[in-house]
Amino acid sequence: MAERFDILFEGMSEESSLKILLSDPKDLPNPVDKYMAATRLAACTSDESLQGLISAVDLDPEDLFNRITRRKAIEALGRRKNVQALDSLFKALEFDDEPSVINAADSITQISAPLTESQCDSLLNALKGSDPQRRSVIQAHTRLKLKSGTSFIQTLIHDENPLISGAARAFCARVEGDLDQLKPLIPQLQDLQAGRRRSAVIDLGDAGDITMLGCLIKSAVSMPLRAKSAFQLVDPDKKAQVAEEHIKTITTLLQDDPRSLSMREEWLSTQDPLEIENNLQHRDEGKQYGAALSLLKMPKPQQIEILDGIHSRLWSDYGANYLLTSLVGLGSIHERKELVRTSLAETLPQYAKSRVAAAWACLKLDLNDQLGLLKEISTSSQWLPLKWSCSQVLKKFS
Repeated sequence: MAERFDILFEGMSEESSLKILLSDPKDLPNPVDKYMAATRLAACTSDESLQGLISAVDLDPEDLFNRITRRKAIEALGRRKNVQALDSLFKALEFDDEPSVINAADSITQISAPLTESQCDSLLNALKGSDPQRRSVIQAHTRLKLKSGTSFIQTLIHDENPLISGAARAFCARVEGDLDQLKPLIPQLQDLQAGRRRSAVIDLGDAGDITMLGCLIKSAVSMPLRAKSAFQLVDPDKKAQVAEEHIKTITTLLQDDPRSLSMREEWLSTQDPLEIENNLQHRDEGKQYGAALSLLKMPKPQQIEILDGIHSRLWSDYGANYLLTSLVGLGSIHERKELVRTSLAETLPQYAKSRVAAAWACLKLDLNDQLGLLKEISTSSQWLPLKWSCSQVLKKFS
């Protein structure tokens, strides 16, 4: 999803980015530009920029800005998807900087080239790190369908850390076809700890078992995360095409109505406006959806009063922006339909999910004056949930 944020770096030219990337941080007026340059070069296509990113993997990590730049360069090489980067990425697997190792494993996965026996051994050896590193390396084995790690990864399905055991279970399902290993992930989708719910959603997407789709979409985690896993299952080729039997399920997911989620009593809000506002900003999506659910049960005048208060204070916050846009559509609040028009027209990448909510709200509120914009987004957007939502809304309008 990092591609959605390329627009933020368009002001940096490739030439200047290359120069900044390999400069000594002490010579730069703003050393932060160094790792921004690495992110900028991820969106370039020249061999010169590719070689610059490969060179950045060798930056001296003793300097903080070099160390962060190295991590960003490793991440950027994954997005470039060029096999020339593999040697440097496998070298990065041996770094003592955990984020670099995790980024290297992820980038090797994105390049998705056949690996040599030696490279498979190096990837397997990276399983000796911390739990976040182990999880990332297991995911690489799963997504690349590498059987070389089978005997060791199978021993991890009973690991005390559910983030490790869940990734191992996804591997067993995807690579070994042992779908029974996914059963413990189903209750984890409703775990009180948000991190465990999120990891279960990711693991079920990696596992590739389409029968898990119905459970996955009901978990109280962010819509984009659920959508990423769901589209892995229904649209693995990323063509924004969903088989007829899954259209209703994906539509339910993207409309993101809290009334369609599996909610726990602990997440529900009272009808106190302050509590609802606070919970809409909570870091746990369960609390966010609980607040949205409470608001949807209120009489419309109270809904509007709360929405107006949140709008006046938090509209620029992209999380609140999304929830407000979604609630206007879900609650059929025609009195605030202008918020939907504003969200649909927003092009900053951090508001992409607000545009998804706005697209479905256009249908709910019959905003046929937005058909032109919906059509433009359906053809230009690179983010599948937004592209597909606009296409479906247009079909329903026709």
